[in-house]
Amino acid sequence: MAATGSRDDDFTAFVLARSARLVHFARVLCGDAGLAEDLVQTALEKAYLRWDRIEMADPFAYVRQAVVNQHLSWVRRRPWRERPSGDASEIELYVESVESDQSSAVHWRVAVGAALATLSRRERAVVVLRYVEDLTERETAAVLGVAIGTVKSANARALDKLRAAPELSGVGERS
Repeated sequence: MAATGSRDDDFTAFVLARSARLVHFARVLCGDAGLAEDLVQTALEKAYLRWDRIEMADPFAYVRQAVVNQHLSWVRRRPWRERPSGDASEIELYVESVESDQSSAVHWRVAVGAALATLSRRERAVVVLRYVEDLTERETAAVLGVAIGTVKSANARALDKLRAAPELSGVGERS
């Protein structure tokens, strides 16, 4: 994103080009479509105020970081009883191999969403950043503001939980 136009034009172009991906990322991160839209909206509001100072080489990384920070901040402030349950049917994950029978793809998305909903905030953030956003351990640590060792241990715990998740047992196996 080169700063060729006005601040408003550049920001508008960014939002039009990247907001759908940001909302998808936020939905997988928090498990709630409405909250995901709120997270992205708030992150974009904050980014707009700083748009002239944001590193234009990768504004998506800046806004994605803001979405993660906003998610963690909102979750900390909300009492446990107000947290969304993470309706698994709303989580959309990309399924690499689309079969002719679409019901198996839907079943897979629902099962993965339910399994992700069992992870802690940090574990879920690590898994989403590592495997949905395809970030390295170092990049994930930078986004979350933690040590690489913390990312490694959270990732290991999360993968252990996902491997043992009853929601995923037998999903994707072919007979």
